Order: sequence, then structure tokens, then C-alpha cells
Amino acid sequence: MDVQLFDFELPEELIAQHPLQERTASRMLVLDKETGEIQHRRFRDLIDYLAPGDVLVLNDSRVLPARLIGVKPDTGAKVELLLLKSLDDDRWEVLVKPGKRIKPGTTIQFGDGLLTCECEAVTEAGGRIVRFFYDGIFYEVLDRLGSLPLPPYIHAQLEDKERYQTVYARQRGSAAAPTAGLHFTEEYLQQIADKGVQIAYITLHVGLGTFRPVSADQVEEHTMHAEYFEISEETAEVVNHAKAAGRRVIAVGTTSCRTLETVGQQSGGRLAAGSGWTDIFIYPGYRFHIIDGLLTNFHLPKSTLVMLVSALAGREHVLNAYQEAIKQQYRFFSFGDAMLIGSF
Repeated sequence: MDVQLFDFELPEELIAQHPLQERTASRMLVLDKETGEIQHRRFRDLIDYLAPGDVLVLNDSRVLPARLIGVKPDTGAKVELLLLKSLDDDRWEVLVKPGKRIKPGTTIQFGDGLLTCECEAVTEAGGRIVRFFYDGIFYEVLDRLGSLPLPPYIHAQLEDKERYQTVYARQRGSAAAPTAGLHFTEEYLQQIADKGVQIAYITLHVGLGTFRPVSADQVEEHTMHAEYFEISEETAEVVNHAKAAGRRVIAVGTTSCRTLETVGQQSGGRLAAGSGWTDIFIYPGYRFHIIDGLLTNFHLPKSTLVMLVSALAGREHVLNAYQEAIKQQYRFFSFGDAMLIGSF
């Protein structure tokens, strides 16, 4: 399948640079996955599409302030680190810039010495393995010295760091936010729960690979990055009970979708508690095992995320909806508007 089939022209001015002042104020395009019918609504109308007994599954991963600016103490040269993955204790896989200067044995200092690291190895992908040294609790030091690694297409400065976190973010570990959840407030989630909709949580730590473009010419040749996930016994029970009762399971975000489908595919259509790594690649032709609907944002042309939503609703329906969204001046990407896909 040719990657170019998932391309479209997106005016740059539609890429949202700032979050809206009110989280629930976004617009929402509703796409019927069977017919392709489109409705233009507001995000606050989501509750109208949910029925008692439905399950809404959200990703509670929290974005780390994973961008660190330091210096080499011997030369004073500036170095930028981006934390990718915790390996064990105080060892991390990181990206460094400029990379050529950072060889095994190199020391980098942050915050006047509050935090230092030593490079231990170079990875096959060109990253580095480093070990951190500090006093106190690592994540408290990181909160003090680090900044959020906003996506490369956002050029504006974020005034409130919590606007790139969901209100239910709990589990530290992501390099990017599960952005479909940014539309929710605690009050709106409570309204949804009061209607009888069950709210369940999974954890998938989003990696920077989510922004990596598809470099292959054919969809099937692309290799996905691996991301760590966890599913609790409670969530597995809630989802399995809903499926058995014929109720709908709606994933909030592609990260929730990929987590549910990873386990559902392995477990014959049921959800099992556990943890692990997933590199599942969902594109047209995939048969969904768990989810019935998806709440997501609008994604980049030719991205694996556009391919995922096309698997759920059909490529022609999705690209037609995207053209309508462009025509109607919807806001795209992380701080943009929402899209609800399913049979409602």
C-alpha cells in the first residue's frame, strides 16, 4: 500500500500553536465509520454520543520535563539532552545535541551542578546511554531543571506547562502528551461518569517516535517504535464486562487504542491485565478486537496515526473528513480540535 495514499495538503496556519483557554471549548468533527457521514459539533457535545454502560478508556501517562540544557564543564559548550527511556536506576537512553561532542566518558552538568550525567555508550540509533548523579529524588530535580519537549511543529512558547498534561495524568514516563485527552476537565469527566459511562485507565508512555515520519514508500515496510504499556486488573474487568454485554468501548487517543488492541489481539478479543512493550502498527486491513470508537485529534499527513484512523473508518471516509475539516478551518495536531469516530 503506497504511503502517498495518506497524503493531503494542510495549510500551515491551521496548525494550532496554543491551547484554548478552556479545555472543553474545542470543536469536534463526528465521523460515522460505516457511512462516512460528518457532523460538526463542539467537544462539550461528546456526552450526547455516549450511553450508560459505554466504557471510555483514557491514557493516564504523564509527560516528563524531559528536555535538559547543560554544559560540558571542561569546555563550557552547551549541550541539550532529551530523555527517552529509563533503563535501570539512574541510567537513561537519551538524545543529545550536538551529538558528535558527546562520547563515552563525557560529563555534562546541569543547573550549576545540581545534576550531572556521564555518557556510558552510544546506541545503534545514534542516541546515548547516560548515568545521572544528584542529591535527593531524581524526578524532583528533573521537575526543577527540565522543560517539556513540545512537538516540533509547535513554535510558540507554552505559558502553563500543565496545559500539555491531561488533568488525569498520573504515571510519569511520556516524552509527548496523549493529546486527545487534553480536551477533558475533571468536571466534564464527572458529568460523563454521572451519566453511567464507565471511565477506565491504561498507561502507555508515548515515545518521540510518534513524531517520526514514515520514510518507507510502502506502508507495510514501515517499522514502528516500541512503547511501554500497563493495563490493570480493574480496567481489564471493566472492558471485558462491557464487551460481553454488547456495550461500546471508546478509546481516547491512538495511544489508548494501540494498547487495547495490542492485548486484545494477543488474547483473542479479551483484555488481560499486564505490562509490556508494543510496536503494533495499525493500518487499513486491520481487524479491531476491542475498540468500537475513537476520540482523537487531527494528525499529520502520511503519518502512522492517519493510517490508524483510516483502518477504523476507511481511508476515503477519513481523507474526506480531513478535507472538510480543512475547509471548515478546524485546528490541527496536539493543541487542535477533536474528532470522534464510530457508529453513534
